[in-house]
Amino acid sequence: MINRVVLIGRLTRDVEVKYTQSGIAVGSFNLAVQRGFKNDNGDRESDFINAVIWRKAAENFANFTGKGALVAIEGRLATRNYENQQGQRVYVTEVNVDNFSLLENKAEAEKRRQNNGTSGGQQQKQQASDNPFAGQQGVNISDDDLPF
Repeated sequence: MINRVVLIGRLTRDVEVKYTQSGIAVGSFNLAVQRGFKNDNGDRESDFINAVIWRKAAENFANFTGKGALVAIEGRLATRNYENQQGQRVYVTEVNVDNFSLLENKAEAEKRRQNNGTSGGQQQKQQASDNPFAGQQGVNISDDDLPF
């Protein structure tokens, strides 16, 4: 049997990383993947795909990407279900990511963020207060230094 998924798209939000009770990192995110054809109005529509990534890869993915980042992911399609607080059965389909690639360099990503207007004093203040490394000098990492 074959179950492989390869997608290229943009993150709709920052990767949300949580940890299991045993300390394993799990990242969840949503990927906007543009369709290869136009609708009747001449516009391209997008599909919004849920995905999860585990362990060190989840931490790396969250650290090196952000909302709007252009990425490629490879993995397998998985379904699961659970019972919510109202007693209803909820079914989820998502991509379990095995590999990923960053498809734009840091300069391109920063330029895109500035052009998309991620300014706004309140949002920047909130992000700064959430950053445990605020006020420390950043580390300059080239693409050649990344292990993926």
